[in-house]
Amino acid sequence: MVFIPPDPTRFAEAVSSWLSAGGAEDDVVVSCRVRLARNIEGFPFVSCLEPGRAQEISATLRDLMVRQKLAGETIWIDMEEASPLLRLLLRERHLVSRDLAPTDPRLAKRPGRAVAFGADETLSVMVNEEDHVRLQSFTAGFALREAWASAHQLDLILEGQVGFSHSQEFGYLTGCPTNVGTGLRASVMMHLPGLGLVRAELEKVFNAAQRTGLAVRGMYGEGSQAAGDFYQFSNQVTLGCTEEDLLEELESLVPSIVDYERRVRKVLLEEQGAALEDRVRRSFGMLRTARSLPTQVALIHLSNVRLGSCMGILESIKPRELNRMTVQIQKGHVNALGSATPEQLAEATERDRMRATLLRKRFGEFA
Repeated sequence: MVFIPPDPTRFAEAVSSWLSAGGAEDDVVVSCRVRLARNIEGFPFVSCLEPGRAQEISATLRDLMVRQKLAGETIWIDMEEASPLLRLLLRERHLVSRDLAPTDPRLAKRPGRAVAFGADETLSVMVNEEDHVRLQSFTAGFALREAWASAHQLDLILEGQVGFSHSQEFGYLTGCPTNVGTGLRASVMMHLPGLGLVRAELEKVFNAAQRTGLAVRGMYGEGSQAAGDFYQFSNQVTLGCTEEDLLEELESLVPSIVDYERRVRKVLLEEQGAALEDRVRRSFGMLRTARSLPTQVALIHLSNVRLGSCMGILESIKPRELNRMTVQIQKGHVNALGSATPEQLAEATERDRMRATLLRKRFGEFA
């Protein structure tokens, strides 16, 4: 069955179930994502694609997605039909990119653009973004191989049905030269509040990542700023490497960062335990009582509480519950969950009030 979620409030409430499932090293590693860029043989790249041909690709992929049943019921959303709020919700869930779901409604009126994803949101397929197909797989915690296995399986199925543009010399051909080769972008989302409190140590991690050939970005990838001590580490090169090479790069660095973050947390607790606990409990109190909270301020407080949860300072709330909240305090989700007329986007000051109300309600449930 294929449908557009009819109620943005219900959609916002059911934030990606996999995100709150927990996983390996989830005190530091929030999630993993593997994305594959592909183009269908016989069609121009998206930058040269006429509307009729874009719709032809979309129709073909829609039929395939229905048959595949992406981890449960398949949801298909045509970007031209999606409301501004729905586009925003999809972006905040990492199911689509800003390019596929722009804020400006005039830019959204491009035929053939769509997204398909399973009901549990572990797999999504962007259609006619920068490439004909942008396939994504998500897992909670440090489960990069699991994310790769799911993405690779669907990739093989689709390639067997439609055929992807491929060069014997260069590998998969893509709209952007930086994706030529494997077309693979693997990323790990990490929460590094301990290192964030010791800026010089965080800079060492960034420098080590760059020397390894990895990029470090904010919560929403390229072009986004770090918020609440959440960072994405991902490969930058796809040409001249195998998928195994790229995965091993991340797998070799991430455990070192996890260990470093844990050691810094331990030192902070031993040497500045009272100040650290005060910081955590102040943030917990703020989230339970504030009447207005901008997104960035709310993320800082959630980051402090997540740190306290992982270190045993706060035992009544689990990191996985906070993972959901970091999504639900974003602009679109707050609007969908807190407004009587969710499709009408509220002004920033009203959203700050709604965000605080939402957090007071959630944190009122914890002792």
